[in-house]
Amino acid sequence: MLAAVSCGREDVLETMWVSTDIHFTDRISIEEIEDAKTPAAFRHPAWKGERIWAQLLIRTIGEADGVRIGISDLKSGNDVIPSEMIEAGFVKYVMGDVFADSFSQCGERPVGKFDSLMVADMVDNCEYIDLKDNALQPVWITVKVPENAAAGHYEGRLTVKAKGIRARKVPFKIEVLDRTLPSPEEWKFYLDLWQNPYSVARYHNVELWSKEHFDHMRPVMQKLADAGQKVITATIMNRPWNGQTEDAYGPMVTKTLKADGTWKYDYEVFDRWVEWMMSLGIDSYINCYSMIPWELEFDYYEEGCDTLRTMRAAPEEKAYSDYWTPFIKDFESHLKEKGWFGITRIAMDERPVPRMLEAIRIIRQASPEMGISLAGGRHPEIEAELTDYCVSFLAEHPVPISERRARGDISTWYTCCAEKYPNTFTISPLSEAAWIGWRTLADDYDGYLRWAVNSWTADPMTDTRFRTWCAGDTYMIYPDGRSSLRFDKLVEGIQDYEKMRILIDEWNAADQLDKVAELTRALSRFDYKHLSESASTGREASEAIEEGRRVYNKLSTED
Repeated sequence: MLAAVSCGREDVLETMWVSTDIHFTDRISIEEIEDAKTPAAFRHPAWKGERIWAQLLIRTIGEADGVRIGISDLKSGNDVIPSEMIEAGFVKYVMGDVFADSFSQCGERPVGKFDSLMVADMVDNCEYIDLKDNALQPVWITVKVPENAAAGHYEGRLTVKAKGIRARKVPFKIEVLDRTLPSPEEWKFYLDLWQNPYSVARYHNVELWSKEHFDHMRPVMQKLADAGQKVITATIMNRPWNGQTEDAYGPMVTKTLKADGTWKYDYEVFDRWVEWMMSLGIDSYINCYSMIPWELEFDYYEEGCDTLRTMRAAPEEKAYSDYWTPFIKDFESHLKEKGWFGITRIAMDERPVPRMLEAIRIIRQASPEMGISLAGGRHPEIEAELTDYCVSFLAEHPVPISERRARGDISTWYTCCAEKYPNTFTISPLSEAAWIGWRTLADDYDGYLRWAVNSWTADPMTDTRFRTWCAGDTYMIYPDGRSSLRFDKLVEGIQDYEKMRILIDEWNAADQLDKVAELTRALSRFDYKHLSESASTGREASEAIEEGRRVYNKLSTED
């Protein structure tokens, strides 16, 4: 804890609590700052085991060097939440870009085509920061409420200190209810954010699958595990997405065509990756990409040759079946030996239905019980074959979720570059990230998918822009496990989902159907029509979430 000093200038640092729904940019106006102010750091009570966030804004009048944040314990009578459970991270500005005029944000983005701006997004782990005159420096406050915390009203303070400047003490309060949120590994929300281990190796310049590689991946993937991630992203072929990211995915399974025409498979990398991810707590499912890559090119080695070869074949061709059938059979045997068969799916994304039908036919002939996953449009003709089905946000025709759930199948939804909103681009209103959890419950989906959590750009610490999609589309977690405001807000919405799910189950069991009906009415606001009314500012998402939290908190404390 930092001690306050009694000397120095005190008019250099101004502090204020501001909404966690605002992304500060280098173009923000005075009016927007005033509108973002909030009277308190936290507007709603927390549950035990929950993470809650607040945003403090530091504004400088003159330069301020060595700005640090001290954190006190939070106290409620004799009960204490120790300062070790509270983090204060300086939010770093990174380069982003503006939206295209169209709804879709897909397409080439050469330098200069779209206007760029600086956005406060990355929660840095530095101990101090030097600020220039007239700086706007957000500080992201994270409180991890202990599971054994006593219910009550807690008070504490932050101390903002800089060299030669009188320290500023900023008090804040939180209320902890006598409710407990289970730990993330117990959450029901099916979170599927695709991981890219190859980005980590490139960024840190370490050998792929070396100890150093895993060491650098640990804080990134642990951050993901702590968000309740359910799926391990694995690749069973080279470049399943044709190298669309800065770092192409490689094969985690080596296929060798022997001289006698049979195949040999090496699962060493696949096994190491899966076992390591499971050691972090991500152990519910393994999605293996892909049998239908974008370029229909398939890798293999020839016995006695170290050069990776490729062949081209469409699913309807014999060469395709000759390549995949023996692999699926051998893969099934290997997965059963490891005890993973029941949680593994062959996964595809956004592939044409005729080719999906052919791939499914081949899978079923080789392994009738193999799980199959698809992220794409609504396709009733193959829905029953998909144990994990993720549909795009605006997909036509509803998915029969209750029927699928009764079979033990998963039904989720996703956003990508195809949607201007809701989304998690660098410039997206932060409330949209939290809105995702609410929409998931409102439409009864099991969870949400986003195609990239750490497919980093060439310089991810400073520039989130990418050559093909709107900035931020390729990642939400920065190197070394630095979070983003977008990622934390996504987790915030997932926690809301979990809390409401728990309450609804309790109310149904107690025949308190009036409470279920009132919360259901609040959830009816979470649809595309309502969101579109003020999507450019995120105001509708913010107001809907604010009202929804007011409703479920009120109902949860009523007898």
